[in-house]
Amino acid sequence: MGFFYKSWFIVSLIFSLLLYSMAHGSKSYDPESLRALFHSHVNETLAKHHHTGHFYNISLPSNFSGMQVSVVRLRSGTLEANGANFSCFHIPPKVISVPYEKRIAIVYDNLGNWSSHYYKVQNHSLVAPVVGFTPYDASNLSNLSNRELTLSMKGDPISISFSDIVIQDKNVTLKCVKFGAGESIEFSNMAEPNLCVTRGPGHFSVVTPSPPQPPEKKGGSSRKWWVVGFVSGFGGLVLLILVGVVIFKLVRKTKLRKMESESEKGVAFDTMWIGRSRIPSASMIRTQPALEHDYVP
Repeated sequence: MGFFYKSWFIVSLIFSLLLYSMAHGSKSYDPESLRALFHSHVNETLAKHHHTGHFYNISLPSNFSGMQVSVVRLRSGTLEANGANFSCFHIPPKVISVPYEKRIAIVYDNLGNWSSHYYKVQNHSLVAPVVGFTPYDASNLSNLSNRELTLSMKGDPISISFSDIVIQDKNVTLKCVKFGAGESIEFSNMAEPNLCVTRGPGHFSVVTPSPPQPPEKKGGSSRKWWVVGFVSGFGGLVLLILVGVVIFKLVRKTKLRKMESESEKGVAFDTMWIGRSRIPSASMIRTQPALEHDYVP
């Protein structure tokens, strides 16, 4: 059985490596998973700091260096009367949460140089970082709720200032873009230079049309798929061989057990071990000599 477990472990390891390589080759960045990560770290911060109206910067793991996350807890009455300014967002007065909650927490994030990994716009290029804000129910001072809120504005819209737009051609047309739920994308014109507006939470950036890309050379594409096919085929061959060896060993052991059980049904023999195999063994009894006739001359 030791060989069986070792072989099965090797097969499982190779299969796992193949799955990992396939997943790694088509690696994608999930915005929803990123938001869940932000929510978890924000929750840890607010569990220690209960001050309403204070702006807290959130520490992220080192592998997310370049992103910025912050949070502020507000009373809904204060937000409706005075609005709020944080980072590049300006929320005007006459804004209330929907559904209405006495306290809300607004989580702000700036993805920085990670923006293009998590958000893409077909036939367009990002020329500014992706920034976003999400309001949450903060009625419980020791625990941030998972319930996201939206905002209702009776006056001016929320403005978003992009001060770090990077473009090569000054004559290109800039467009505001909003990334909503379900991978929805909304375009709008810039209200002023470097300024976009919105009437609800989400993630936002500025894009320009991408120049047409030259067609990929057939040689490069075919070579890439040839390498992928070769690696997949070799891995599959190794996996098939190992599975065959395991099956052969199992069949052989099953046959040996069957032979042993059949032999035990016949004449009982002693058994002896040679290596790892048990074989029947008959004891040696010497025949005693006897005279053919009682008469001796």
